Amino acid sequence: MGDKAGWWRGCVIYQIYPRSFQDTTGDGSGDLAGITSRLAHVASLGVDAIWLSPFFKSPMADMGYDVSDYCDVDAMFGTLEDFDALVVEAHRLDLKIIIDQVLSHSSDRHDWFVESRASRDNPKSDWYVWADTKPDGGAPNNWLSVFGGPAWEWDSTRRQYYMHNFLASQPDLNFHNPEVRDALLETVRFWLERGVDGFRLDTVNYYVHDRWLRSNPPLASSVAGTNSETNTYLYQEHLFDKTQPENLAFLRRFRALLDEYEDRAAVGEIGDEGRSLQTLAAYTSGGDKLHMSYTFDLLGPQFSAAHVRGCVEAFEAAVSDGWVCWAFSNHDVVRHVSRWTRPGSDPDAAAKFSIMLLSCLRGSICLYEGEELGLEEAELAYE
Repeated sequence: MGDKAGWWRGCVIYQIYPRSFQDTTGDGSGDLAGITSRLAHVASLGVDAIWLSPFFKSPMADMGYDVSDYCDVDAMFGTLEDFDALVVEAHRLDLKIIIDQVLSHSSDRHDWFVESRASRDNPKSDWYVWADTKPDGGAPNNWLSVFGGPAWEWDSTRRQYYMHNFLASQPDLNFHNPEVRDALLETVRFWLERGVDGFRLDTVNYYVHDRWLRSNPPLASSVAGTNSETNTYLYQEHLFDKTQPENLAFLRRFRALLDEYEDRAAVGEIGDEGRSLQTLAAYTSGGDKLHMSYTFDLLGPQFSAAHVRGCVEAFEAAVSDGWVCWAFSNHDVVRHVSRWTRPGSDPDAAAKFSIMLLSCLRGSICLYEGEELGLEEAELAYE
């Protein structure tokens, strides 16, 4: 089916975070069988697709975004047979299945990394981003982790640093290595063969790093002064640690793989302060890369007519033939009813208004589980 008529264009996606959705075993954690048992409710909402956050085998240092096996289900969530049953039931209800793909990094417990860190000359020694120290023993450059601190971790076995854009237990894969690209695309094919209809690509603009490891320049002081004082990551202009031009070539290969199968689609998550809409335009235009992408422009604390209008107008100006997927809430942020409802205001009214507004925006939209109920952010006791 052509891009202009694909099911993804103007679709409504319902995000399900497996761990918190429905528990069928009594262990306090949601599972795939629980999702299957609730699909009739999801279908009754009139949505077109469900997006499943990671359910792959993982040590859960980052709630499943640290994958130790791309082609298996973590026992917490069930089995591959449970996943197959979920796909069958979803398709019976005319729901498409979109699953997360965390390709930029793996868990440090993945077999690939275990082998890579064992020596400098093994078959997977170059599958991750390794670098020697500076003469004084310091990190190779000034790159920072999104979660705070340096983006480099010293490994005493190889006596080198490895790169991690996120947790130290989430080493970055080396996309400059063609074997890595091929291996990752084979894991994507594994899920296509099991009947998934699409993918949500986590941190899609973080795949490729500058091969010369050049340090990032600081942001202009006028811009940096408006950023959070709690995370130094926001004080750099991230020219070299992400959003590299070579990323486009990989996305074209990814799209070519999807196009081998009928009616598949991909949505990308773009995290790039200051350049998000330009990156979205580059990644979704031309019909040969992503079908659609979303940014964090409407996932933050700002909520006003002027801000929403500004985001929409900026998107329209930046993107010609690309496609956006709008969202107000997801697993990365506080629910928008809690973020945007002022003290003394009616959260129920805010929930109804915001979901109406979201559905009126040109593009596809993504609802976070419970958004149809107007759920606010849960208050959990620390135990």
